[in-house]
Amino acid sequence: MTAKTVRLHPHDPIAVAKQTLPAGTPLPEYGGLRTVDDIPALHKVAIRDITAGSPIRKYDQLIGVATTDIPAGAHVHTHNCAATAATADYEPCADRRPVEPLPPERRARFLGYPRPDGRVGTRNYIGVLATVNCAATVVRRIAAAAQATLDGGHWPGIDGVVAFVHPYGCGMSGNDESFELLRRTLAGYCAHPNLAAVLVVGLGCEVMQIERLLGESGLADERRHRHLVIQDSGGTPGAIEQGRRIVEDWFDGVNALERRPVGAEHLILGLQCGGSDALSGVTANPALGRAVDLLVQHGGTAVLSETPEIYGAEHLLIRRAAEPAVAEKLIARLHWWEDYVAKFGGTLDNNPSPGNKQGGLTTILEKSLGAQAKAGTTPLNAVYEYAETIRAKGLVFMDSPGYDPVSATGQIAGGANLIAFTTGRGSAFGSKPVPTLKLASNSELYRRMPDDMDINCGCIFDGECTLEDCGQRIFEALLRVASGERTASERLGYGDEEFNPWRIGAVY
Repeated sequence: MTAKTVRLHPHDPIAVAKQTLPAGTPLPEYGGLRTVDDIPALHKVAIRDITAGSPIRKYDQLIGVATTDIPAGAHVHTHNCAATAATADYEPCADRRPVEPLPPERRARFLGYPRPDGRVGTRNYIGVLATVNCAATVVRRIAAAAQATLDGGHWPGIDGVVAFVHPYGCGMSGNDESFELLRRTLAGYCAHPNLAAVLVVGLGCEVMQIERLLGESGLADERRHRHLVIQDSGGTPGAIEQGRRIVEDWFDGVNALERRPVGAEHLILGLQCGGSDALSGVTANPALGRAVDLLVQHGGTAVLSETPEIYGAEHLLIRRAAEPAVAEKLIARLHWWEDYVAKFGGTLDNNPSPGNKQGGLTTILEKSLGAQAKAGTTPLNAVYEYAETIRAKGLVFMDSPGYDPVSATGQIAGGANLIAFTTGRGSAFGSKPVPTLKLASNSELYRRMPDDMDINCGCIFDGECTLEDCGQRIFEALLRVASGERTASERLGYGDEEFNPWRIGAVY
């Protein structure tokens, strides 16, 4: 069939243009209909008359209301479609369908680094972490000096020495939500299974004191965690030299660690999407959702986040909650976000970026419906606050902003040892110490940015593969990456600048 559009549900009054459709283009799939406007590729076209105030649906879900009469054949976008309030007609647990994981002997396996706490790493890095912005320069120089030694030696089992720096750690209260968010984030990185050893560096007078960070987080393993204070180490030159020696003393032991076969139940997959377009919710996100269903079947965990980007689609997750308490916690986080953005004169519909809109997405409701497709179909088993340690299996949710580096940082702090990132516009992203698999929603992007993308999910839209085929490919790629295969973002060197803890609250 030579259809020029895709209609995602028989009840939808709109369809998605497969290519640019000049005004007057016939649409034989809808009888004698012709376009009355120029319709950009991947944008929406009305396939029947829509009166002002009427709901506009996609995937048979509400994405907005018509702000004016829209004739059949017209372009449907921000000029005539606006977001409406997200539904509050929740039915917790109504669509819960329990999943029984495969027995251990039938689960997929990968080659990982077992750690003493029972978790498994997919990479073998050494980290140098700053407690405060004042230590950032020293941390970077320690990591650079140690990396230079690593590059000139014979330690092929070490993936690298990576610096984790940030603008925070002082000018803050030591007893508020902002402090706790940062403490959880730093502690989560210190304990992360992809970091074989971590040196923590502080200035000495900051609010985020090293002793408190390590003590409250239970990080007492001297073999894996060392620390130094710049003010007690001879200042900048002395701290750099002392830090370099500490890191290099770890080289032989970390290099000796070996990958071993382990079950897929040890995988915690962070789900991200950025630079989304109208195909993200049609190809890449639902294909990743198929891979998530497979991962859960094999005993693993997937972490959906970006709370502002489930707004308008949260009812679908609430209906899948494993128990009412899980649904109630998710609803509470959404209410928190409504209050939070209102303090700054914003709404959650401020979220779609200019690039999202250029790619065909009109409202946050439309964006969220596509974004939540990454989560597959299994029950929602837990809801975590930002950077909390993830302990539940199956599909879980972590509260975070929609800004990808901040969201991924929280997932990694919670224990994610893989990231899968879908994009339609072409996000440039990586996430040391965790590998990021990049999934293109359309073939044009895959051709335009071939060195940045790992898998082309545009084959679904092109009719060259099915969602199930693509989901299986993603799952198999995740296992290979977990076993050491490098992703496109790793080959390009991404990940040194993407550590970005969430900061809220006053700066003193």
